[in-house]
Amino acid sequence: MRLNLLLALLSRLAPGANQIHLPFLTTEPNAIVAPIHAKAMPVILTTQEEVDLWMTAPGKDALTLQRPLPDNALRIVARGQKQDGLPDDRRLGLAGA
Repeated sequence: MRLNLLLALLSRLAPGANQIHLPFLTTEPNAIVAPIHAKAMPVILTTQEEVDLWMTAPGKDALTLQRPLPDNALRIVARGQKQDGLPDDRRLGLAGA
């Protein structure tokens, strides 16, 4: 599912583009995200049907997906400062990007 979504996003890039731009849509945060980031959270598509709607439907219909996930769909897996000491871009494998 994640790979399909990434490939769908990348397929929208112009052929031969030098840069990859991966914009994302935000919405109001759910109860899990709000204490960490009160302003917004990314819209997260969780089913193939949602991906298909996002990629093929008219904008008005696709924007019905702009909603926070239910609170029980996310969980915090780590808190506090990161311990690896690496900058985020290296830790995420984005060095030189």
